[in-house]
Amino acid sequence: MDVSSRVMDVSSRTDELAGLRRRMAAMSGRPDRPVVETRDPAAGVLPIPEPLSEILPHNGIPRGTVARFDGANSLLVAMIASVTRAGGQVGIVGMPRLSLLSAVEMGADLSRIATIPDPGIDPVEVAAVLLDGMDLVVLGRVGPGTADAVPPSRARVVMGRVRKQSSVLLVAGGTWPGAQLNIEARVLTYRHSPLLSGATDLDTARSGYGRIGGMRLQVTASGRGRQTQSTEVDLLARGQGADRSVEMVSTTSTRPILAVAN
Repeated sequence: MDVSSRVMDVSSRTDELAGLRRRMAAMSGRPDRPVVETRDPAAGVLPIPEPLSEILPHNGIPRGTVARFDGANSLLVAMIASVTRAGGQVGIVGMPRLSLLSAVEMGADLSRIATIPDPGIDPVEVAAVLLDGMDLVVLGRVGPGTADAVPPSRARVVMGRVRKQSSVLLVAGGTWPGAQLNIEARVLTYRHSPLLSGATDLDTARSGYGRIGGMRLQVTASGRGRQTQSTEVDLLARGQGADRSVEMVSTTSTRPILAVAN
């Protein structure tokens, strides 16, 4: 590539980032300030689905946090929906297959979600720009140059930006040096609901018939200086077509995970 081509690439990238900033400003109206109403203003947390509140710090994800997420995307979508329902802005970078229809079924406000399915060669830079105007930025695992290969020096710079903007960066499916919180979601079982029946009692549904009517997840949260905790939740689908909705309910009490020494 000659010098002129490199200059054009840099210019194009600058224009893209400038356009992204304008888009954020139009969405939030206050691109330099958090807009979501927190559960506890003193703690400064982003709201999350109620069944997860007991396993996360201050009943939510503290602002200024870089967190890792791994596992079932259904939980990730539920968290995005929870933030937008509370009036927050969410940016999603490099996750073209994440289902926004599922987010709507969980009550998400699509007008508060900015999606960048193809962030180019440097998704981390795009995510860092979004931190200036979004309450939650979800960074997907999209190959070389992303969270899979972020050097510690760059990770510290981005984490400083997260703290300055009081945002939350959630790295989905990748690694991040120094992440303060780790959230994992594992599917335990799927539930079936009768295809032609309006029944919502999934416990009595005949296994293997009809369509998927829900799933049970085991959710685990761990972090620096915190005991690892786990809980189980059900995602239950109700209704059909345009009336379909998905609700998250708790199935067990929160319990710590204890290490056993031989």
